[in-house]
Amino acid sequence: MNKKRLLAGLLAFVMIFALSACSSKDEPAETPPADSGASDSGDAPAVSVKPNITPEKTDITIGTLNSTAHLLAFVAQEEGFFEEEGLTSQVTPFASAGELVTGLESDKLDVAFIGSVPTITNQSNGHDITIFGGAMTNGHGYVIKKEFTEGVSDIDITLLKGRNIASVRNSIQDLELLVLLDEAGIEVGEGADQANIVYFESQKDAFAALAGAEIDAASVYSPYASIAKNQGYEVLYYCNEVDDFHNQPCCRQVAATAALADRPQTYLAIERAFIKAYKFSQENHEKTIEDVKVYIDLDPADLDYEIYGGHSVSNPDPDSAATTALKEKVVSFGYTEDFDGPYFNVDIYKQAIETLIAEFPEDALYQQLLGDFAARNA
Repeated sequence: MNKKRLLAGLLAFVMIFALSACSSKDEPAETPPADSGASDSGDAPAVSVKPNITPEKTDITIGTLNSTAHLLAFVAQEEGFFEEEGLTSQVTPFASAGELVTGLESDKLDVAFIGSVPTITNQSNGHDITIFGGAMTNGHGYVIKKEFTEGVSDIDITLLKGRNIASVRNSIQDLELLVLLDEAGIEVGEGADQANIVYFESQKDAFAALAGAEIDAASVYSPYASIAKNQGYEVLYYCNEVDDFHNQPCCRQVAATAALADRPQTYLAIERAFIKAYKFSQENHEKTIEDVKVYIDLDPADLDYEIYGGHSVSNPDPDSAATTALKEKVVSFGYTEDFDGPYFNVDIYKQAIETLIAEFPEDALYQQLLGDFAARNA
């Protein structure tokens, strides 16, 4: 009888152990799910945080020029990045920096892409506008009629002696020309050993004048260099090829100072859209060219060269360090009196990157932009 009880007890123990082992195997409660994102090292997965941005004004208008330099606006519009940020947007072309400043001051424009030189001079002259982002670095230069380069081995600034040059007053192109002429010892004037600068109201007008017999050379910004080459003109120089003009801040994102103060959430949303457009332009070349062509009617091959050919970079960073350094040349060549500016609001750009990193924590490009910002806006 005792043996039977012993055997029964042993059998029960074995069955309980087997059931326990089976349960442990089928339900591994301490093992994380395969898709949890946990790594072997125990690091927690990056957490995406959607920012709570409520634009004070949702209907916005952005002023641009006829230039690939303003592709951030074109791409943001065509790819729906403004819409993603809760904005209804319109991109409107203008002929000159002066018109863009007037548009900001009359509240007809919320953002204007304006050259750094006219931005600085307008600030100096009392216009209450502020730089809050970047648009393009480099991307401009001068072209000359081919008849003046035939048989010439070294095409340089000395070819402008005795020539009539079409340019735009109060522009980065004009400032660079004055710098180069000064360094070469060439005076501005109408003599045989001088360079005669003829000023026009807009880059479009200056380039159009090149078709006449009176003008021998002209300033260009993108895409006019490609247009000029297609029409048989010779590029005298691209600014990025000149050591003095390395990292020259061409165009900036500009707004009325009061608007930036009154509508910070709107401008945060706008800047996020521009940064998204920059990322898109770096990763989707063909579609970027299609987007720009909606605004700049040029052969896609020429647009490709203007955007990705190495003579310019469209970047949303305000680059206050380079822009402030440029101001010294603006003052020294008499464009304006010295003043405490230029005036920046770089916090909007920084916040825009930080919110994008919080939303897309694994994105390497946004991380790089934040690092670049620290170096360029110290």
